[in-house]
Amino acid sequence: MTTNITITGKLAAFFIIFALISPIVSISVSAKDRSRVEIRINLTEDQKIMHILDRLGFGASPGDIERVKAIGINKYIEQQLNPASINNSVVDSKLQNYEILNMKTSDIFAKYPNPGNLLRMLQGNNRNGRQNQPNQNTAMENDEKNQKDQQMERQERRKELRDIYLKYDLKPANQIMTQIQSSRIIRAAYSERQLEETMVDFWANHFNVYSRKAATRWFIPSYERDVLRKNALGNFKDLVTGTAQHPAMLFYLDNFQSVSPNSNNIGNRRQQNAMRNGSLTPRARQRLKDRGLTDEQIDQRLEQAKNVQNQQNQRGINENYARELMELHTLGVDGGYTQEDITEVAKAFTGWTIFDPRGYRKTAGNEIQGNDDQQVVRQARQFGISPDTESGKFVFVDRLHEQGAKTVLGQKVNEGGMKDGLKVIEILVSQPSTAKFIAKKLAVKFVNDNPSDALVERVAKVFQDSKGDIKSTLRALFNDKEFFAPENYRAKIKTPFELLVSSLRALNVETNGSNGLIALLDRMGEPLYGYQAPTGYPDTAQDWVNTGALLERMNFAVALASNQIPQTKVDLQQFAGNTTEAILEKSIAQILNGQISANTKKMLLKQIQQPLPEIKLESKTMADDDDADFGEMQNERPRARNQQARLSKPKGDPEVFKVVGLIIGSPEFQRQ
Repeated sequence: MTTNITITGKLAAFFIIFALISPIVSISVSAKDRSRVEIRINLTEDQKIMHILDRLGFGASPGDIERVKAIGINKYIEQQLNPASINNSVVDSKLQNYEILNMKTSDIFAKYPNPGNLLRMLQGNNRNGRQNQPNQNTAMENDEKNQKDQQMERQERRKELRDIYLKYDLKPANQIMTQIQSSRIIRAAYSERQLEETMVDFWANHFNVYSRKAATRWFIPSYERDVLRKNALGNFKDLVTGTAQHPAMLFYLDNFQSVSPNSNNIGNRRQQNAMRNGSLTPRARQRLKDRGLTDEQIDQRLEQAKNVQNQQNQRGINENYARELMELHTLGVDGGYTQEDITEVAKAFTGWTIFDPRGYRKTAGNEIQGNDDQQVVRQARQFGISPDTESGKFVFVDRLHEQGAKTVLGQKVNEGGMKDGLKVIEILVSQPSTAKFIAKKLAVKFVNDNPSDALVERVAKVFQDSKGDIKSTLRALFNDKEFFAPENYRAKIKTPFELLVSSLRALNVETNGSNGLIALLDRMGEPLYGYQAPTGYPDTAQDWVNTGALLERMNFAVALASNQIPQTKVDLQQFAGNTTEAILEKSIAQILNGQISANTKKMLLKQIQQPLPEIKLESKTMADDDDADFGEMQNERPRARNQQARLSKPKGDPEVFKVVGLIIGSPEFQRQ
């Protein structure tokens, strides 16, 4: 058998393309043919166990099938529906050094500072320190610099920033998403609470937020911990309310900027008049000079204030969140709402905003303070809240709210203030359209890509009768006759995240959720919280089957099986054998529980004779707009980080890792 892995992977890629295209053909079987199949054959006990391990969780790890057999399928399902009763100490131990998971948003802003914010603070402090210098120095600073001067300035800024990071033990902001993604991989791979992790993934896509939009990523640790994970198996209304009030969603869909056009502009009236006139009174200007500001600094602040005022004057009702709340979170696109309903819902959510939404206040445990802090304190007073309110916290500002009655889906909403939005949520989650929409999404997730109308109706009824209780809804789905129907066994294509995690579990991999895994997940097309559209990642075969994505799946399988991913180790000895055929039989037994078609096995034997591809991996960062102003710290110690993201040379017996890699790419493993 040839073991050269430096040759092109076209032949190896063909196998995985076959693996993922063939399920689409089988899924499109007609209802009549399905009924014939159901009459001829039922799932064996082992198949049923594999089915629930694949669907309720991320596949079997060694010993799982035996454990489920010992307690019975029904008891296992009930345990998974009640995750608090399941010991999860292994995961807790592996995540103990992930500090971001337990930090408040305000503390994350301080320890992992907003790049643009820290730069402004440093510039502001430096400007105040030079305030007594002759005016010509300031004029010189405003002159156009030549390339050499600019380079020197960048070097000085880089050194200053590095010194600040070391002095206050600050960390680059791009580590926020690294910790979030690594922790999700670790939880999904090692948690005994598999259904909980599956539902966190499901709701993260249903209530999608995009981490690369400006300050959104600072809010994601709290969003996942306090909303998605907390309510994953709770009540749907609590999920909708939690996401509606969370700064991650408020920022992502711009509702934090949605204000009533009839509200009074916030701010000092005399200051507003001065800004309209483009000048300050001599007395007001002198007061600022007494505080140590130069005329140029005063003029700069005046210009900034004018810009802020112009933005406030242009602000009004933003319909983004209202539209997605109905179309994607509750009713569905065919849920019976109108454009007038969108406008009325948007009015109900005016004033739902974020205090200091970009963390432009203090950092390093409040030891570094910029001029922005004074502006934030003024904003708190204008909002009518305490100046001690934490940065990045949800607040309701009544003076920004559109007062008066609204009409949503024919129902009057006139609760007043924040209660208007809460009333809208109550109306939306109780609609039959919402029950049907959620039931169908869950059926697509757990049963097949095209669930029957009858199944959806049965599950929707339980959802509505239980007032959105997620456990009751899932219990009804898992106990429905269609859940274990033979045509639904291995009928779905794994998403890239499901493929990655199920591979880690099947091979009993030891990993810390390394940068290499994150980069490979990115290459396969599913970086967590990396989907820009509010729909979240899709969950049907047709969305994941294309040539480029399939090649990346093959690359992942080869890289994992050959131990090329740093901090991620597969013990290949567990699959070793005296001959290629013995290795293949042993690997099929452990990875696929012996369940493989004769055709797939024949193709495996043929493919083993072909070379595997050489895999190259480039690191990608979760950058946002603010990073452009702070590239130096985002790329701090680039060699060390890129080394983690590179693939190493293959390790272990080439015959073993080739067999294992091809089985990961087989039709039976790619399906669930």
